[in-house]
Amino acid sequence: MSNRRNSFYLLILFALLAWLVSGRTFLLHLAYVGFGVLVGAFVWSWMSINWVSIARYTQTRRAQVGQPLIEHFSVHNTGLVPKLWLAVLDHSSLPHHNASHVVPTLLPRRRYQWQASTVCTRRGVFTLGPMTVLSGDPFGLFQFPRRIEATAEVIVYPLTVPIHRFATPIGPLTGGRAIRRRAHFITTNAAGVREYQPGDSFNRIHWRSTARRRRLMVKEFELDPLGDVWIFLDLSQAALVERPGAADFRGLPPQLPPSTAEYGIVAAASLAQYFVDKGRALGFVTYGPQREIVQPDRGPRQLLRVLEILAVARSESEQALQHMLALEAHLLGRGTTAIIITASQDPAWAAEAYALARRGVRLIAVLIDPLSFGAPPANHTDFRAMVEAAGALVYTIRQDDDLTAALSYTPSARRRAIG
Repeated sequence: MSNRRNSFYLLILFALLAWLVSGRTFLLHLAYVGFGVLVGAFVWSWMSINWVSIARYTQTRRAQVGQPLIEHFSVHNTGLVPKLWLAVLDHSSLPHHNASHVVPTLLPRRRYQWQASTVCTRRGVFTLGPMTVLSGDPFGLFQFPRRIEATAEVIVYPLTVPIHRFATPIGPLTGGRAIRRRAHFITTNAAGVREYQPGDSFNRIHWRSTARRRRLMVKEFELDPLGDVWIFLDLSQAALVERPGAADFRGLPPQLPPSTAEYGIVAAASLAQYFVDKGRALGFVTYGPQREIVQPDRGPRQLLRVLEILAVARSESEQALQHMLALEAHLLGRGTTAIIITASQDPAWAAEAYALARRGVRLIAVLIDPLSFGAPPANHTDFRAMVEAAGALVYTIRQDDDLTAALSYTPSARRRAIG
């Protein structure tokens, strides 16, 4: 483009010099025409980049690894001059999001639309935008950019895999849902309403019943015979093992980056979805690297809370797993189930797990084998047997394993769970 302008500059200069030497008016007119073409091309390019409206929108700002994110674009020519061409360059941080597009000739007051569909391959929070719009004149002499700084954020949840059957946690009461006991504290199970008594907390007032009966009514809660399920995800630096190139991994789902942290996050997200679908009260703890605790609750909103934490979690915590178990042990009452997901083979956390089992906490360990990710062999020979001796039911995950098969019941695991 600059070469074309330089050619015009040389043509104008040559015409002027030739006119001064020969005095022929034709050469002067030729210089005028060249100058006029330059001015006209400049004005056309400037007008082509202005009086243009660009809109982009998505149906949702949430996506999940393995699912497509569809974005819609619309370009509107609000001026009276046709736009011969427009190049829309997108600068989004979402991996593989190729939303750039060349808009063909756009007549006055007309609109052009297109959409970009991208399969999400990496969890996290990403930015959609900004954009740069380019346009120019018909001769290709000038090209003007216009940057549109508007941005929006989209969160991509981690991949989840279906789990058909997992070890069934045991509650503090026998009889399953057939036994109901009133609780003096707030639980996830509302049993009914009664009249307000002095000392009742105001957050227990049921306002609809109060309005209908014209006197204060409070909710009654019952003890859940099915114990809470807690997921402990170890994202400490000491437990991280990943092969070179894991940070720049570009494989398509369901293939996972060769990192123990990514396998642990997918396992945690899948188990959270499994227990929420089963209607269980689920709690979640991780240091990723900030301390994140989600108190036990049911329903899809609980799953979204966990997925939002996992979407931005990083394996940068300096707290080892045994410290996390020791600091958060007060969350686990008798009859609850703790699912520990880790790649650590440190015997210290197995000792903490044994202390929890002595208190009546049922333990399930999801061990991510660091040797399969290239870690050097540990000093002890059979860490799985050590964890089982601490009272935990053990699932093992290795690199490139089918996580659905690895986290679903096997006959040996089922016998241990029944026994």
